[in-house]
Amino acid sequence: MDHVRGAPHHPQTQGKIERWHQTIKNRVLLENYFLPDDLERRIGAFVDHYNNHRYHESLANLTPADVYHGRGAKILKMREEIKKQTIRKRRLQHQAAAA
Repeated sequence: MDHVRGAPHHPQTQGKIERWHQTIKNRVLLENYFLPDDLERRIGAFVDHYNNHRYHESLANLTPADVYHGRGAKILKMREEIKKQTIRKRRLQHQAAAA
């Protein structure tokens, strides 16, 4: 990975991190936190969810962890096989219903 620096105080060049800040801010504002530890735990849980469980459309509906650890191609291939099997089953069901 390369570290890329954008223009300071210019949000258009910082699009991804600005989107991340907006997402985390919206999540934090949904609940009340009475202790700083509660907020820190919730942010930690969200970061874990965001990186390990949440599918990202820009990453072909993979998680960032899958892409980072090189599991993306294997997952996409498995999904394609499942899709082919599903289409075959639906065709057979449709043919059986039509007969």
